[in-house]
Amino acid sequence: MQLFSDSFITAFYLIISGDPDLFEIIFLSIRVSLTSLLGSVIIGLPLGAFLAIHRFKMRSIVMSVLNALMGMPPVVVGLIVYLYLSRSGPLGFLSLLYTPTAMIIAQMLLVIPIIGALSAQIIEDLHSEYNDLFRSLNVSTTKAVFAYIYDARISLLTVILAGFGRAISEVGAVSIVGGNIDHLTRVMTTAISLETSKGNLSLALALGIILLAIALGVNLFAVRAKYWVTDKQDV
Repeated sequence: MQLFSDSFITAFYLIISGDPDLFEIIFLSIRVSLTSLLGSVIIGLPLGAFLAIHRFKMRSIVMSVLNALMGMPPVVVGLIVYLYLSRSGPLGFLSLLYTPTAMIIAQMLLVIPIIGALSAQIIEDLHSEYNDLFRSLNVSTTKAVFAYIYDARISLLTVILAGFGRAISEVGAVSIVGGNIDHLTRVMTTAISLETSKGNLSLALALGIILLAIALGVNLFAVRAKYWVTDKQDV
């Protein structure tokens, strides 16, 4: 019990004192996760909109695959990225393995299916409701898509925040392709795993507290954004 309380006290001291090693890990985690999230939104949101509006022969199969990829084990994603980026892989000449870029690629492969599949469902529901109206008003497909996105902005924001949570909490894939190298590819999740195994509970707890605070902050932001939009509409 004494060890537990001492570790908590030391963990809070590391946070309050602005320990450089601690915040280096935190800032790298946020930078990697935000970058992968941005790339995932750029790819996943248009993909979801396309699947929601257009009908083609293989659409049901594509949607099924996309939904299945949402539950893909992170270690499998890490292995696939590793094989492609290793020296003997097709992209080995880029020398991206064990770099933050490799971690971003792995996280994007995990987040894109989430944003693509969920946004497709959200936009498809709106498209079914408003398609006839937009056709009668001769609204172009592009304008209709922007209207759907604006109307579903809170739901889509929740999807994006879920993607961010998936990215920043990932450990398996980023550990494989990043290597958990100190001062280069060590992020919060991999550092927590390593420091716990080493018995350095203070640093592990400090990182865990920050990670939990970020997760709670993201969820509170999503809830607050929902109420803010609702209050604005009521006015």
